[in-house]
Amino acid sequence: MKIVFCGTSNFAVPSLEMLHKHFDVVLVITQPDRPAGRGQKLTPPPVKRKALEIGLSISQPENIGHIEDDIKSLKPDLMVVVSYGQIIPKKILEIPILKSINLHGSILPRYRGAAPIQRALMAGDEKTGNTIILMSPKMDEGDMLSYEEVNIEDEDNYETLSYKLSMKGSELLIKTILDYKDGKITPVPQNHQEAIYAMPILKEELRICFKTLAFSIHNKIRGLYPNTYAKFQNHNIKILKTRISDLDIYLKPGELLFSKDKLYVGAQDKPLEILEIMSLKGKRISGREFGMGYSHIKAFE
Repeated sequence: MKIVFCGTSNFAVPSLEMLHKHFDVVLVITQPDRPAGRGQKLTPPPVKRKALEIGLSISQPENIGHIEDDIKSLKPDLMVVVSYGQIIPKKILEIPILKSINLHGSILPRYRGAAPIQRALMAGDEKTGNTIILMSPKMDEGDMLSYEEVNIEDEDNYETLSYKLSMKGSELLIKTILDYKDGKITPVPQNHQEAIYAMPILKEELRICFKTLAFSIHNKIRGLYPNTYAKFQNHNIKILKTRISDLDIYLKPGELLFSKDKLYVGAQDKPLEILEIMSLKGKRISGREFGMGYSHIKAFE
């Protein structure tokens, strides 16, 4: 089978590798290089780096519609889309003989949209999964070809859960493509009445509000890892890992307590234990190390 692959982020890399092992990936379409990091250096997306490593042809259009003729000339059997980050028009989706499919990191119709993994963690869900759909012009509304459930463990954060889903999803992708090609799958329409949308993460969501429930703060830190922060001595301090505490003491929201080598912070209902945090120098340290160095500070701002 001749495959055109559209993908950009780290989540898409295992799928590209797996497709390359089993099929003929004739073109990799990914987003243009973007400025990144403190120096805003032009940086290639993860999928481009992997495609270069394994010697695949790459295209990086600002608008995928601009390469319609190039895709047609390849006469692909299938287009596979994984975490691409660009709306693909119907005329492009229908070029391949078997049309186009998408691997999505949730069990649809729950968490359609840009941030399904983050939103599942932030909601405190115990399960999530992957769904493979036939693509339609409307976002994540296509008929389902297959899905799988994945448990969300207590220790999971965005990084670990995303990796787990991407690896499992790449295996599901191969099995689904083979079954779909052989006519063994009947597409199943989604129940649109049950749809939940996973909206893109807003910049203001990254700041922790300690006037909310400890459960919500803990899951926000997991879901938006490693980017949630609190104000401390006029600095943004990233909080990386917490645990809901059974400490039988009331702390005001944002109030800090360093006790018995443990660092606690108050929330609306109960304290959180801070297990890992960034120091003012940008180094990952334990809550204990932070508490020993800043025990004189009484609260986050």
